[in-house]
Amino acid sequence: MERSISTDISIKVIQLNNHDLPLPSYSTDNSSGMDLYSAIVSDVILEPGCRTCINTGIAISIPNGYEAQIRPRSGLALKFGITVLNTPGTIDADYRGEIKVILINLGSEAYTIKYGDRIAQMIIAPVTRASWNLVKNFDNDITKRGIEGFGSTGI
Repeated sequence: MERSISTDISIKVIQLNNHDLPLPSYSTDNSSGMDLYSAIVSDVILEPGCRTCINTGIAISIPNGYEAQIRPRSGLALKFGITVLNTPGTIDADYRGEIKVILINLGSEAYTIKYGDRIAQMIIAPVTRASWNLVKNFDNDITKRGIEGFGSTGI
């Protein structure tokens, strides 16, 4: 069964001095992430093992109950080793500053970032807020896995 994509959320956006750059945009009808574009004054050469913070030239106002997640672009990661360092980066609903993307080069060659390059993708997602229920133990919540962690289900 084909599911329709909801488009009922409106996000206010300000273009900061880069009116020639496209707004974040979906590449296909079924894309969940919008491409973010670099709004840098001059090219940035990102050497292997190095990181940098790239301006996008936009600020957004996210409605309460939502967040924006900044994620890597799979093609940049696969072809060049360029990824978002703190993935997913979180943009909270009460942040009003410019969106910036922390990129790292995990590849073996320098990579040049130019003005207008698609550098990351942004997802708008609902937020679930948890409340804590302090207990002494998990007597009624016993699981087969228990406290076994890293690698306990296989590698």
